[in-house]
Amino acid sequence: MSKGALEDAKLYYALAVNTRRVDFDDLCDEIAETCTLTSADIKAVLDRVIWAMVSHLKNSELVQFGDLGNFRISVGSTGSATPEEFSASMLRKPKVVFHPGKRLQEMRDVAKFARFTVDKDDGAEGGGV
Repeated sequence: MSKGALEDAKLYYALAVNTRRVDFDDLCDEIAETCTLTSADIKAVLDRVIWAMVSHLKNSELVQFGDLGNFRISVGSTGSATPEEFSASMLRKPKVVFHPGKRLQEMRDVAKFARFTVDKDDGAEGGGV
């Protein structure tokens, strides 16, 4: 709530809306249409890429993936007053952190936005939004 706003005031925020979902098979088919590899070849390569990335991330290595970006493991914990008091039970679940590469950052910098309005459900049967 912004400073000085009334208690019952509503605030509106931006929210990204995905227009559709592109699944793995569709993405592989699309790539196959623009190169000499088959969709099955692309799936096999990406399977091995994931396998190799997991192996390197488990070894605390940063994985640099060309123009796509970097992947690394991040971990946090609760604090302890002394090093002796610290224990593994204080660790939080590790996260995979992705930092986009230059091309993805450039795409983000030129992204365009438009207002998207969702029709409210009128209560009639047959669904909603």
